[in-house]
Amino acid sequence: MVKILDTVSGGAPERPRAEKPRHPEKANRPDTPVKRKPDWIRVRAPSSGEYGETRRIVRENGLNTVCEEAGCPNIGECWTKRHATMMIMGDTCTRACAFCNVRTGLPDALDTAEPARVADAVAKLGLEHVVITSVDRDDLDDGGARHFAETIRAIRAATPATTIEVLTPDFLRKPGALEVVVAARPDVFNHNLETVPGLYLKIRPGARYFHSLRLLQRVKEIDPSMFTKSGIMVGLGERRDEVLQLMDDLRSADVDFLTIGQYLQPSRKHAEVMRYVDPEEFKGYETTAYAKGFLLVSATPLTRSSYHAGEDFAKLRAARLASLGH
Repeated sequence: MVKILDTVSGGAPERPRAEKPRHPEKANRPDTPVKRKPDWIRVRAPSSGEYGETRRIVRENGLNTVCEEAGCPNIGECWTKRHATMMIMGDTCTRACAFCNVRTGLPDALDTAEPARVADAVAKLGLEHVVITSVDRDDLDDGGARHFAETIRAIRAATPATTIEVLTPDFLRKPGALEVVVAARPDVFNHNLETVPGLYLKIRPGARYFHSLRLLQRVKEIDPSMFTKSGIMVGLGERRDEVLQLMDDLRSADVDFLTIGQYLQPSRKHAEVMRYVDPEEFKGYETTAYAKGFLLVSATPLTRSSYHAGEDFAKLRAARLASLGH
């Protein structure tokens, strides 16, 4: 079982917080048009009793989820299955990516009791597989790597059978941080490239494409048995040949699992959706990615990093065994 998504989207209810603006750095940006979503993007509003129970457990443990903070369109489906992606180290990110709906600004101090509360929520939700992600914490000397490791260890202690997937920041200019997380032995190490390198200055200005690529490659150098995963959004203005080159770059870094989803614009102050990619084009990307050697590919309009992650982890293990002839 598992969790839910990753970065951006639109359509999920936002937790009301009036004490400070959500995106102060975007306030003076000109509005961008918001295109009408096509039929294949439509999702149902969350309303089930199971959804409410998942929300109750998250609230009682004082946790943040990327499902809410990033406005994931799949929250109704995932929370109905009691799957929530935990977002550690607060709700405020030190980066200001043009696509992302997570609050930006100066974060609060780390909560040292948070790992134990995450582990408690994982146990109460009965998760067989959990995704742990975080805001960027450029203010910390290790980017939050030790907090990731402590959260992994707390979950292992509380529910040893639960498999753990981390979706980490890039740890840019944080030497030794990656090694701390890998040493804690998550089952899957995910770091999203988000978009093609030619769009980084516009879409992900605080990050560096080749640093992120090297991060993923380094995981495999440290622990060749660890599954690695990365994801991108399409519809931001990228060309098909750029996406195919990105696939080749990821395969050169020995990344196992690729996710591709449609970018959805959170507000008029965020990057514009340049086009909605139709399901057939996503299918083409999936076919091509498998041909390039990925063990697993998820490419649909509503694909997000943590969407169906538990089921996908089982497929990932089976694909590796098949590739080894077992």
